[in-house]
Amino acid sequence: MTDKADITIIGAGVVGLAVSAETARRGREIYVLEKNDAFGQETSSRNSEVIHAGIYYPEGTLKARLCVEGNRLLYELCEKYGIPFATLGKLIVAAGDEELGELDHLLKQGRKNGAQGLRMLSRRELKEMEPNVEGAAAILSPSTGVIDSHALMRCYVSKATEGGAKIAYRSRVTVIEKLSDGYRVTVEDTEGVSSFETSVLINCAGLYCDKIAALAGIDIDMAGYRLRYCKGEYFSVDGGKSRMVKRLIFPVPPPGIAGVGIHVTFDISGRMRLGPSIEYVDGINYAVDSRHKPLFYDSVKSFLPFIEYDDLQPEMAGIRPKLQGPGEPVKDFVIRDESDKGLPGLINLIGIESPGLTASPAIARYVREIVKGLLGK
Repeated sequence: MTDKADITIIGAGVVGLAVSAETARRGREIYVLEKNDAFGQETSSRNSEVIHAGIYYPEGTLKARLCVEGNRLLYELCEKYGIPFATLGKLIVAAGDEELGELDHLLKQGRKNGAQGLRMLSRRELKEMEPNVEGAAAILSPSTGVIDSHALMRCYVSKATEGGAKIAYRSRVTVIEKLSDGYRVTVEDTEGVSSFETSVLINCAGLYCDKIAALAGIDIDMAGYRLRYCKGEYFSVDGGKSRMVKRLIFPVPPPGIAGVGIHVTFDISGRMRLGPSIEYVDGINYAVDSRHKPLFYDSVKSFLPFIEYDDLQPEMAGIRPKLQGPGEPVKDFVIRDESDKGLPGLINLIGIESPGLTASPAIARYVREIVKGLLGK
């Protein structure tokens, strides 16, 4: 590293890498600092890998706007760079008549947000489309798909390094000091402790973004930046059942939960899995508790009657960095320059959970414009 950088990005998950790819250019000194041995080791590689359409989020929020834009941009990236993906489509299924009102609300919400091609299906149309799915009605979202998230991140890495960005793994930020024209960043790596200056500091630290904000001098409780860890487990579906449905199958979200409900998704190879569940936790632990198997079975048996209890096997877990706690209203992404807190040039990205993967190229463009305003170029 040199003694002075133009831009430093903390975190090499999918969002940090997207930001580095969008802001890197020849003549700029850009560092990406990642505490792990490789990119995308946490939330970015422990999720459903769904390309979301933008249905669930309140109109006008960053989640809604950047998800809808990201959906379009992500498919363009996949086509241009050969990133594996599948536009499977999604059905949000009302199990009974009592859920029809909420289903209609979701349809209207998605259309307000600009989600593409949404339409309501009757019970008969649902059966014609997915004979093995039971439900009173469903929303069809044709622009929902799945993506190889690791291939996406490799693409971002390639674009960033081609633009001159330097990625430093096993590099943990320990001190952030405000200077008159930027920040001094102290890093612990395999060679010891070193410091350098940067004009712009971008916090894309995912599960640790609140801690990085605190290092920079922000009172994270007063700012509303303290994260709540929300664990989501997945169970795979064995028994040759992966070919029983063609699309992603989601329930109508139960009231009061901090997500969209346990749903059917597929990895890029076509293997079926159920998840994620929702469990607020105090620490990071990726073990899957096999005792939760009944929860998964009970969550899907009403609309997926072909799944049997013995089909389910524990697979993986991930942790979402949520800004809201249990029972609290959903909170939007925080993406902002902290000039009003006396920290110009510090760009915080806080609470980037779902739909962060889908929104990543749009988030990167949004941050690029903030950087342009700070650096004047």
